[in-house]
Amino acid sequence: MLGDTIVAVSTAMGEAGIGIVRLSGIDALAITGKIFMAKDPIRFSKGKGYRLYYGNIIDPDSGLVVDEVLVSLMRTPHSFTGEDVVEINCHGGFVAQKNILALLLRYGARLADAGEFTKRAFINGRLDLAQAEAVIDLIRAKTSMGAVSALEQLKGKLSDEINRGRSMLLEVIAEIEAGIDFPEENLELDNDAALSEKLRHVLELMEGIQVNAQRGRVLRDGINTAIIGQPNVGKSSILNALLREERAIVTDIPGTTRDVLEEYISIKGIPLKLIDTAGLRETEDLIEKLGIAKAQQVLANADLVLLVLEAGRELTEGEKNLLVQIPPQRLAVIINKIDLDNIPDISTDVPVFYVSTLEKKGIEKLEDGLIELVAGKPMGTSPVISNVRHISSLENSICRVKDAIHSLGAGIPLDLVSIDVRAAWSLLGEITGDTLDEDLLNEIFSRFCIGK
Repeated sequence: MLGDTIVAVSTAMGEAGIGIVRLSGIDALAITGKIFMAKDPIRFSKGKGYRLYYGNIIDPDSGLVVDEVLVSLMRTPHSFTGEDVVEINCHGGFVAQKNILALLLRYGARLADAGEFTKRAFINGRLDLAQAEAVIDLIRAKTSMGAVSALEQLKGKLSDEINRGRSMLLEVIAEIEAGIDFPEENLELDNDAALSEKLRHVLELMEGIQVNAQRGRVLRDGINTAIIGQPNVGKSSILNALLREERAIVTDIPGTTRDVLEEYISIKGIPLKLIDTAGLRETEDLIEKLGIAKAQQVLANADLVLLVLEAGRELTEGEKNLLVQIPPQRLAVIINKIDLDNIPDISTDVPVFYVSTLEKKGIEKLEDGLIELVAGKPMGTSPVISNVRHISSLENSICRVKDAIHSLGAGIPLDLVSIDVRAAWSLLGEITGDTLDEDLLNEIFSRFCIGK
């Protein structure tokens, strides 16, 4: 428990039905009591948790009513932060929230730093670091599947697996240390082969989590998906069909799209960032040239490229070059206008989808194919890991476990093997926050919004 009491507006500023001003700390109830005139003052002064109290916020200096509110109270340790928490539910809007915040600051609260409520939950043992970081992932989730993934991490699914791996590593460390410290005691310790087997079990667990890292990134951030092709092949029509709305201008005039157009869509819970680009061709039009330059930049940075071709004609040399130049693992081909004759025969190993945006044919098959491309195989039972910091610590830990297994097989002395095993144990601890320094903790929580 920390000594001071923090306060912040926890809802977005702007016009809304409700705004919430949140306090956490040892004096949260006392400070609130200085400005809150409850309908039943005696009942509020006793402060039972998990209750709503109706009344008014009063400016003690002027006696004027600032707002009509409902105040909720969560008592330590049964609150998000593990401290006394008060949430003042006031009318939404900048003025009401600002005035209430100013009064609470005047009467003893301190303005919270970014992410300080969640940081206190971590410090007070309510959440470990992996769970705390899941809070921001949940807030920023772009799809239902991304939210479910973050919620599973918030519940501790990832932490449970990481802690299981750390416990297994700790058993190996204990065996090694006992053998090093008490060689004359003739203790019945595992031999090198048995220790290697234990480490392989840890490795299997960790690699199972690692497999889901790419899928986790997809769920959290989405896939940058560039829609490219010659002018007038139907790139913007493809975008509109996937969005189920007329977002991009579609005409029969080549070169209509002059700039990149970005839109997020969710296909069966997977977020895709669709980027409609200018048609790739030679042109003397200055504005169109700028659009084509941007399209080429988008093409270079895309996770997935949808090359749109047109039925009814043969491929151009530029289209043939794109089929060869774009790495096949990043490429899918869409043949549009299949309502026309002469569908081109594409000799390629990349996925090919046949659609007619005019007749709305093949769109669902295209969506199913995109999901298969970006999501891959089912995720199985291992928790999804999407945080870049977590992935880095996990990968480094896996490398140290592999080094330890190799050293045991090569007959390296146990005291040297122990260095790698301890490093792997410590790296996993960085994910849950058990072995992380204060500076990195501050950096992590600084990425949160104020009020969370």
